[in-house]
Amino acid sequence: MRSHFAGLVPDMAVAGRAGKAQDHDTSDLALIAKIAAGHRIAMQVLFARHHARVYRFILRLIGGEAAAEDLTSEVFLDVWRQAHRFEARSSVSTWLLAIARYKALAELRRRPTLDCDEAAAQASDPADDPEASFAIKHRGEIVRDCLNRLSRRHREVIDLVYYHGKSVQEAAAILGIPGNTVKTRMFHARKNLSELLAARGVVGALA
Repeated sequence: MRSHFAGLVPDMAVAGRAGKAQDHDTSDLALIAKIAAGHRIAMQVLFARHHARVYRFILRLIGGEAAAEDLTSEVFLDVWRQAHRFEARSSVSTWLLAIARYKALAELRRRPTLDCDEAAAQASDPADDPEASFAIKHRGEIVRDCLNRLSRRHREVIDLVYYHGKSVQEAAAILGIPGNTVKTRMFHARKNLSELLAARGVVGALA
C-alpha cells in the first residue's frame, strides 16, 4: 500500500513544504476540487495538512503504528480516487475521519484475535507491575493509558470531541449515529474516564 501511495505523495517532507507554501491561498474544499481534477500537488497539500490527525485517530482505534500508517495511506488513496464524489455535506476533515473509521473497523473485523475492547478489558494493570507503575510518570501518559481502557465506542467519541474538536453533529456524521446517541456515549465515556483517572490520582483532566 505504501508503495502505491508513494507515487502520489512521494515524500512527507516535500508534502509538508508544499502545504506550508500554499496554505495561504488554499482551503480544503478548493483542494478537493483540484484533486477531483487530477492535481497531484493539491493531494500533497491535503495529505500534509491532515495526515497526522487521521493517523492518530486510526492508531487510537486499532493500535499498531505500522497498521495505522497503512490504513492512513488507504484513506488518502480513497480521497484521490473519490474526490469527485465529495458533496460538501460535511467538512473535509469530517469526511476524512469517517473514511478512516470505516477502514479501522474493517481492520478490526479482519483480526482473528481479541478486538480492541476485549484487549483493553483484559490488559494487565500497570499497578501490578512496579516497573510499569514507575514508568508512567506523566499526566499525559496516564490519560492515554486510561483512554485505552475505555470501550472502543467510548474511546472514539472522546477522541473526536476532545482531540479533534468535532461538534456533536460532526461526530454523529463520522460515527453514523444520531446526535442524541453521541451525547449519551459522551456522558458515559466522560464518567468512565473520570473514574479511571481518579483511581490513578488525576482529577479535572476533562474539565
